[in-house]
Amino acid sequence: MTGYETFGFYEALKLHFTKDTYDFFKYNGKTNISVTAFENRKDKYHFYKLSRKFSSKDDLVNFIVANLLDKDTLWVGDLLVEDAEVKFRQRQKIVQSLSYTFENDCLKAFDGVNDPNEMVIVKDGDYPLLLTMALRKEIQIETLCILAKILNFIPMWDKKIADTIRWPNYRRKLVKYAAFLPQDVVKYKMILKKVIGK
Repeated sequence: MTGYETFGFYEALKLHFTKDTYDFFKYNGKTNISVTAFENRKDKYHFYKLSRKFSSKDDLVNFIVANLLDKDTLWVGDLLVEDAEVKFRQRQKIVQSLSYTFENDCLKAFDGVNDPNEMVIVKDGDYPLLLTMALRKEIQIETLCILAKILNFIPMWDKKIADTIRWPNYRRKLVKYAAFLPQDVVKYKMILKKVIGK
């Protein structure tokens, strides 16, 4: 990985998570920033330093994504501190044991709930219980992404949630991050059925 390539992925991922119109996968992580523009940046040495930390594109991308999930206004310098490494390792742990995480989160969310729909219903424009749990980090964002894919509640939340400041940003993060997670949700549907059926 070169400093310029690292910079390209950093910029592409920032665009992916902040702009509705940019899709990291559709554009294959490409942006139209020239080498000259990169070389004229004052912070280019940070990208050279970051490029030496990772031997593969996937590790670099996952590292940046893990940190973008935690901090919307991510500066490249933030990626060179120990805290960034800690966030990456925590996220990797969750993703590597995703079915375990998903099952535990579903147990937390739906345990003792008579009607599972109660968790996704929007009452009086307020956040649904499931969203509140995710925002409080009681369940992982990955779990919410997978549940959104299975139950397709985001369009309903868009119509009914009254908040026009925090929800649109978090919604974008949910939708954009979902693309990095497993797309075959059959296994997760089975886990959800098992949990709700208890």
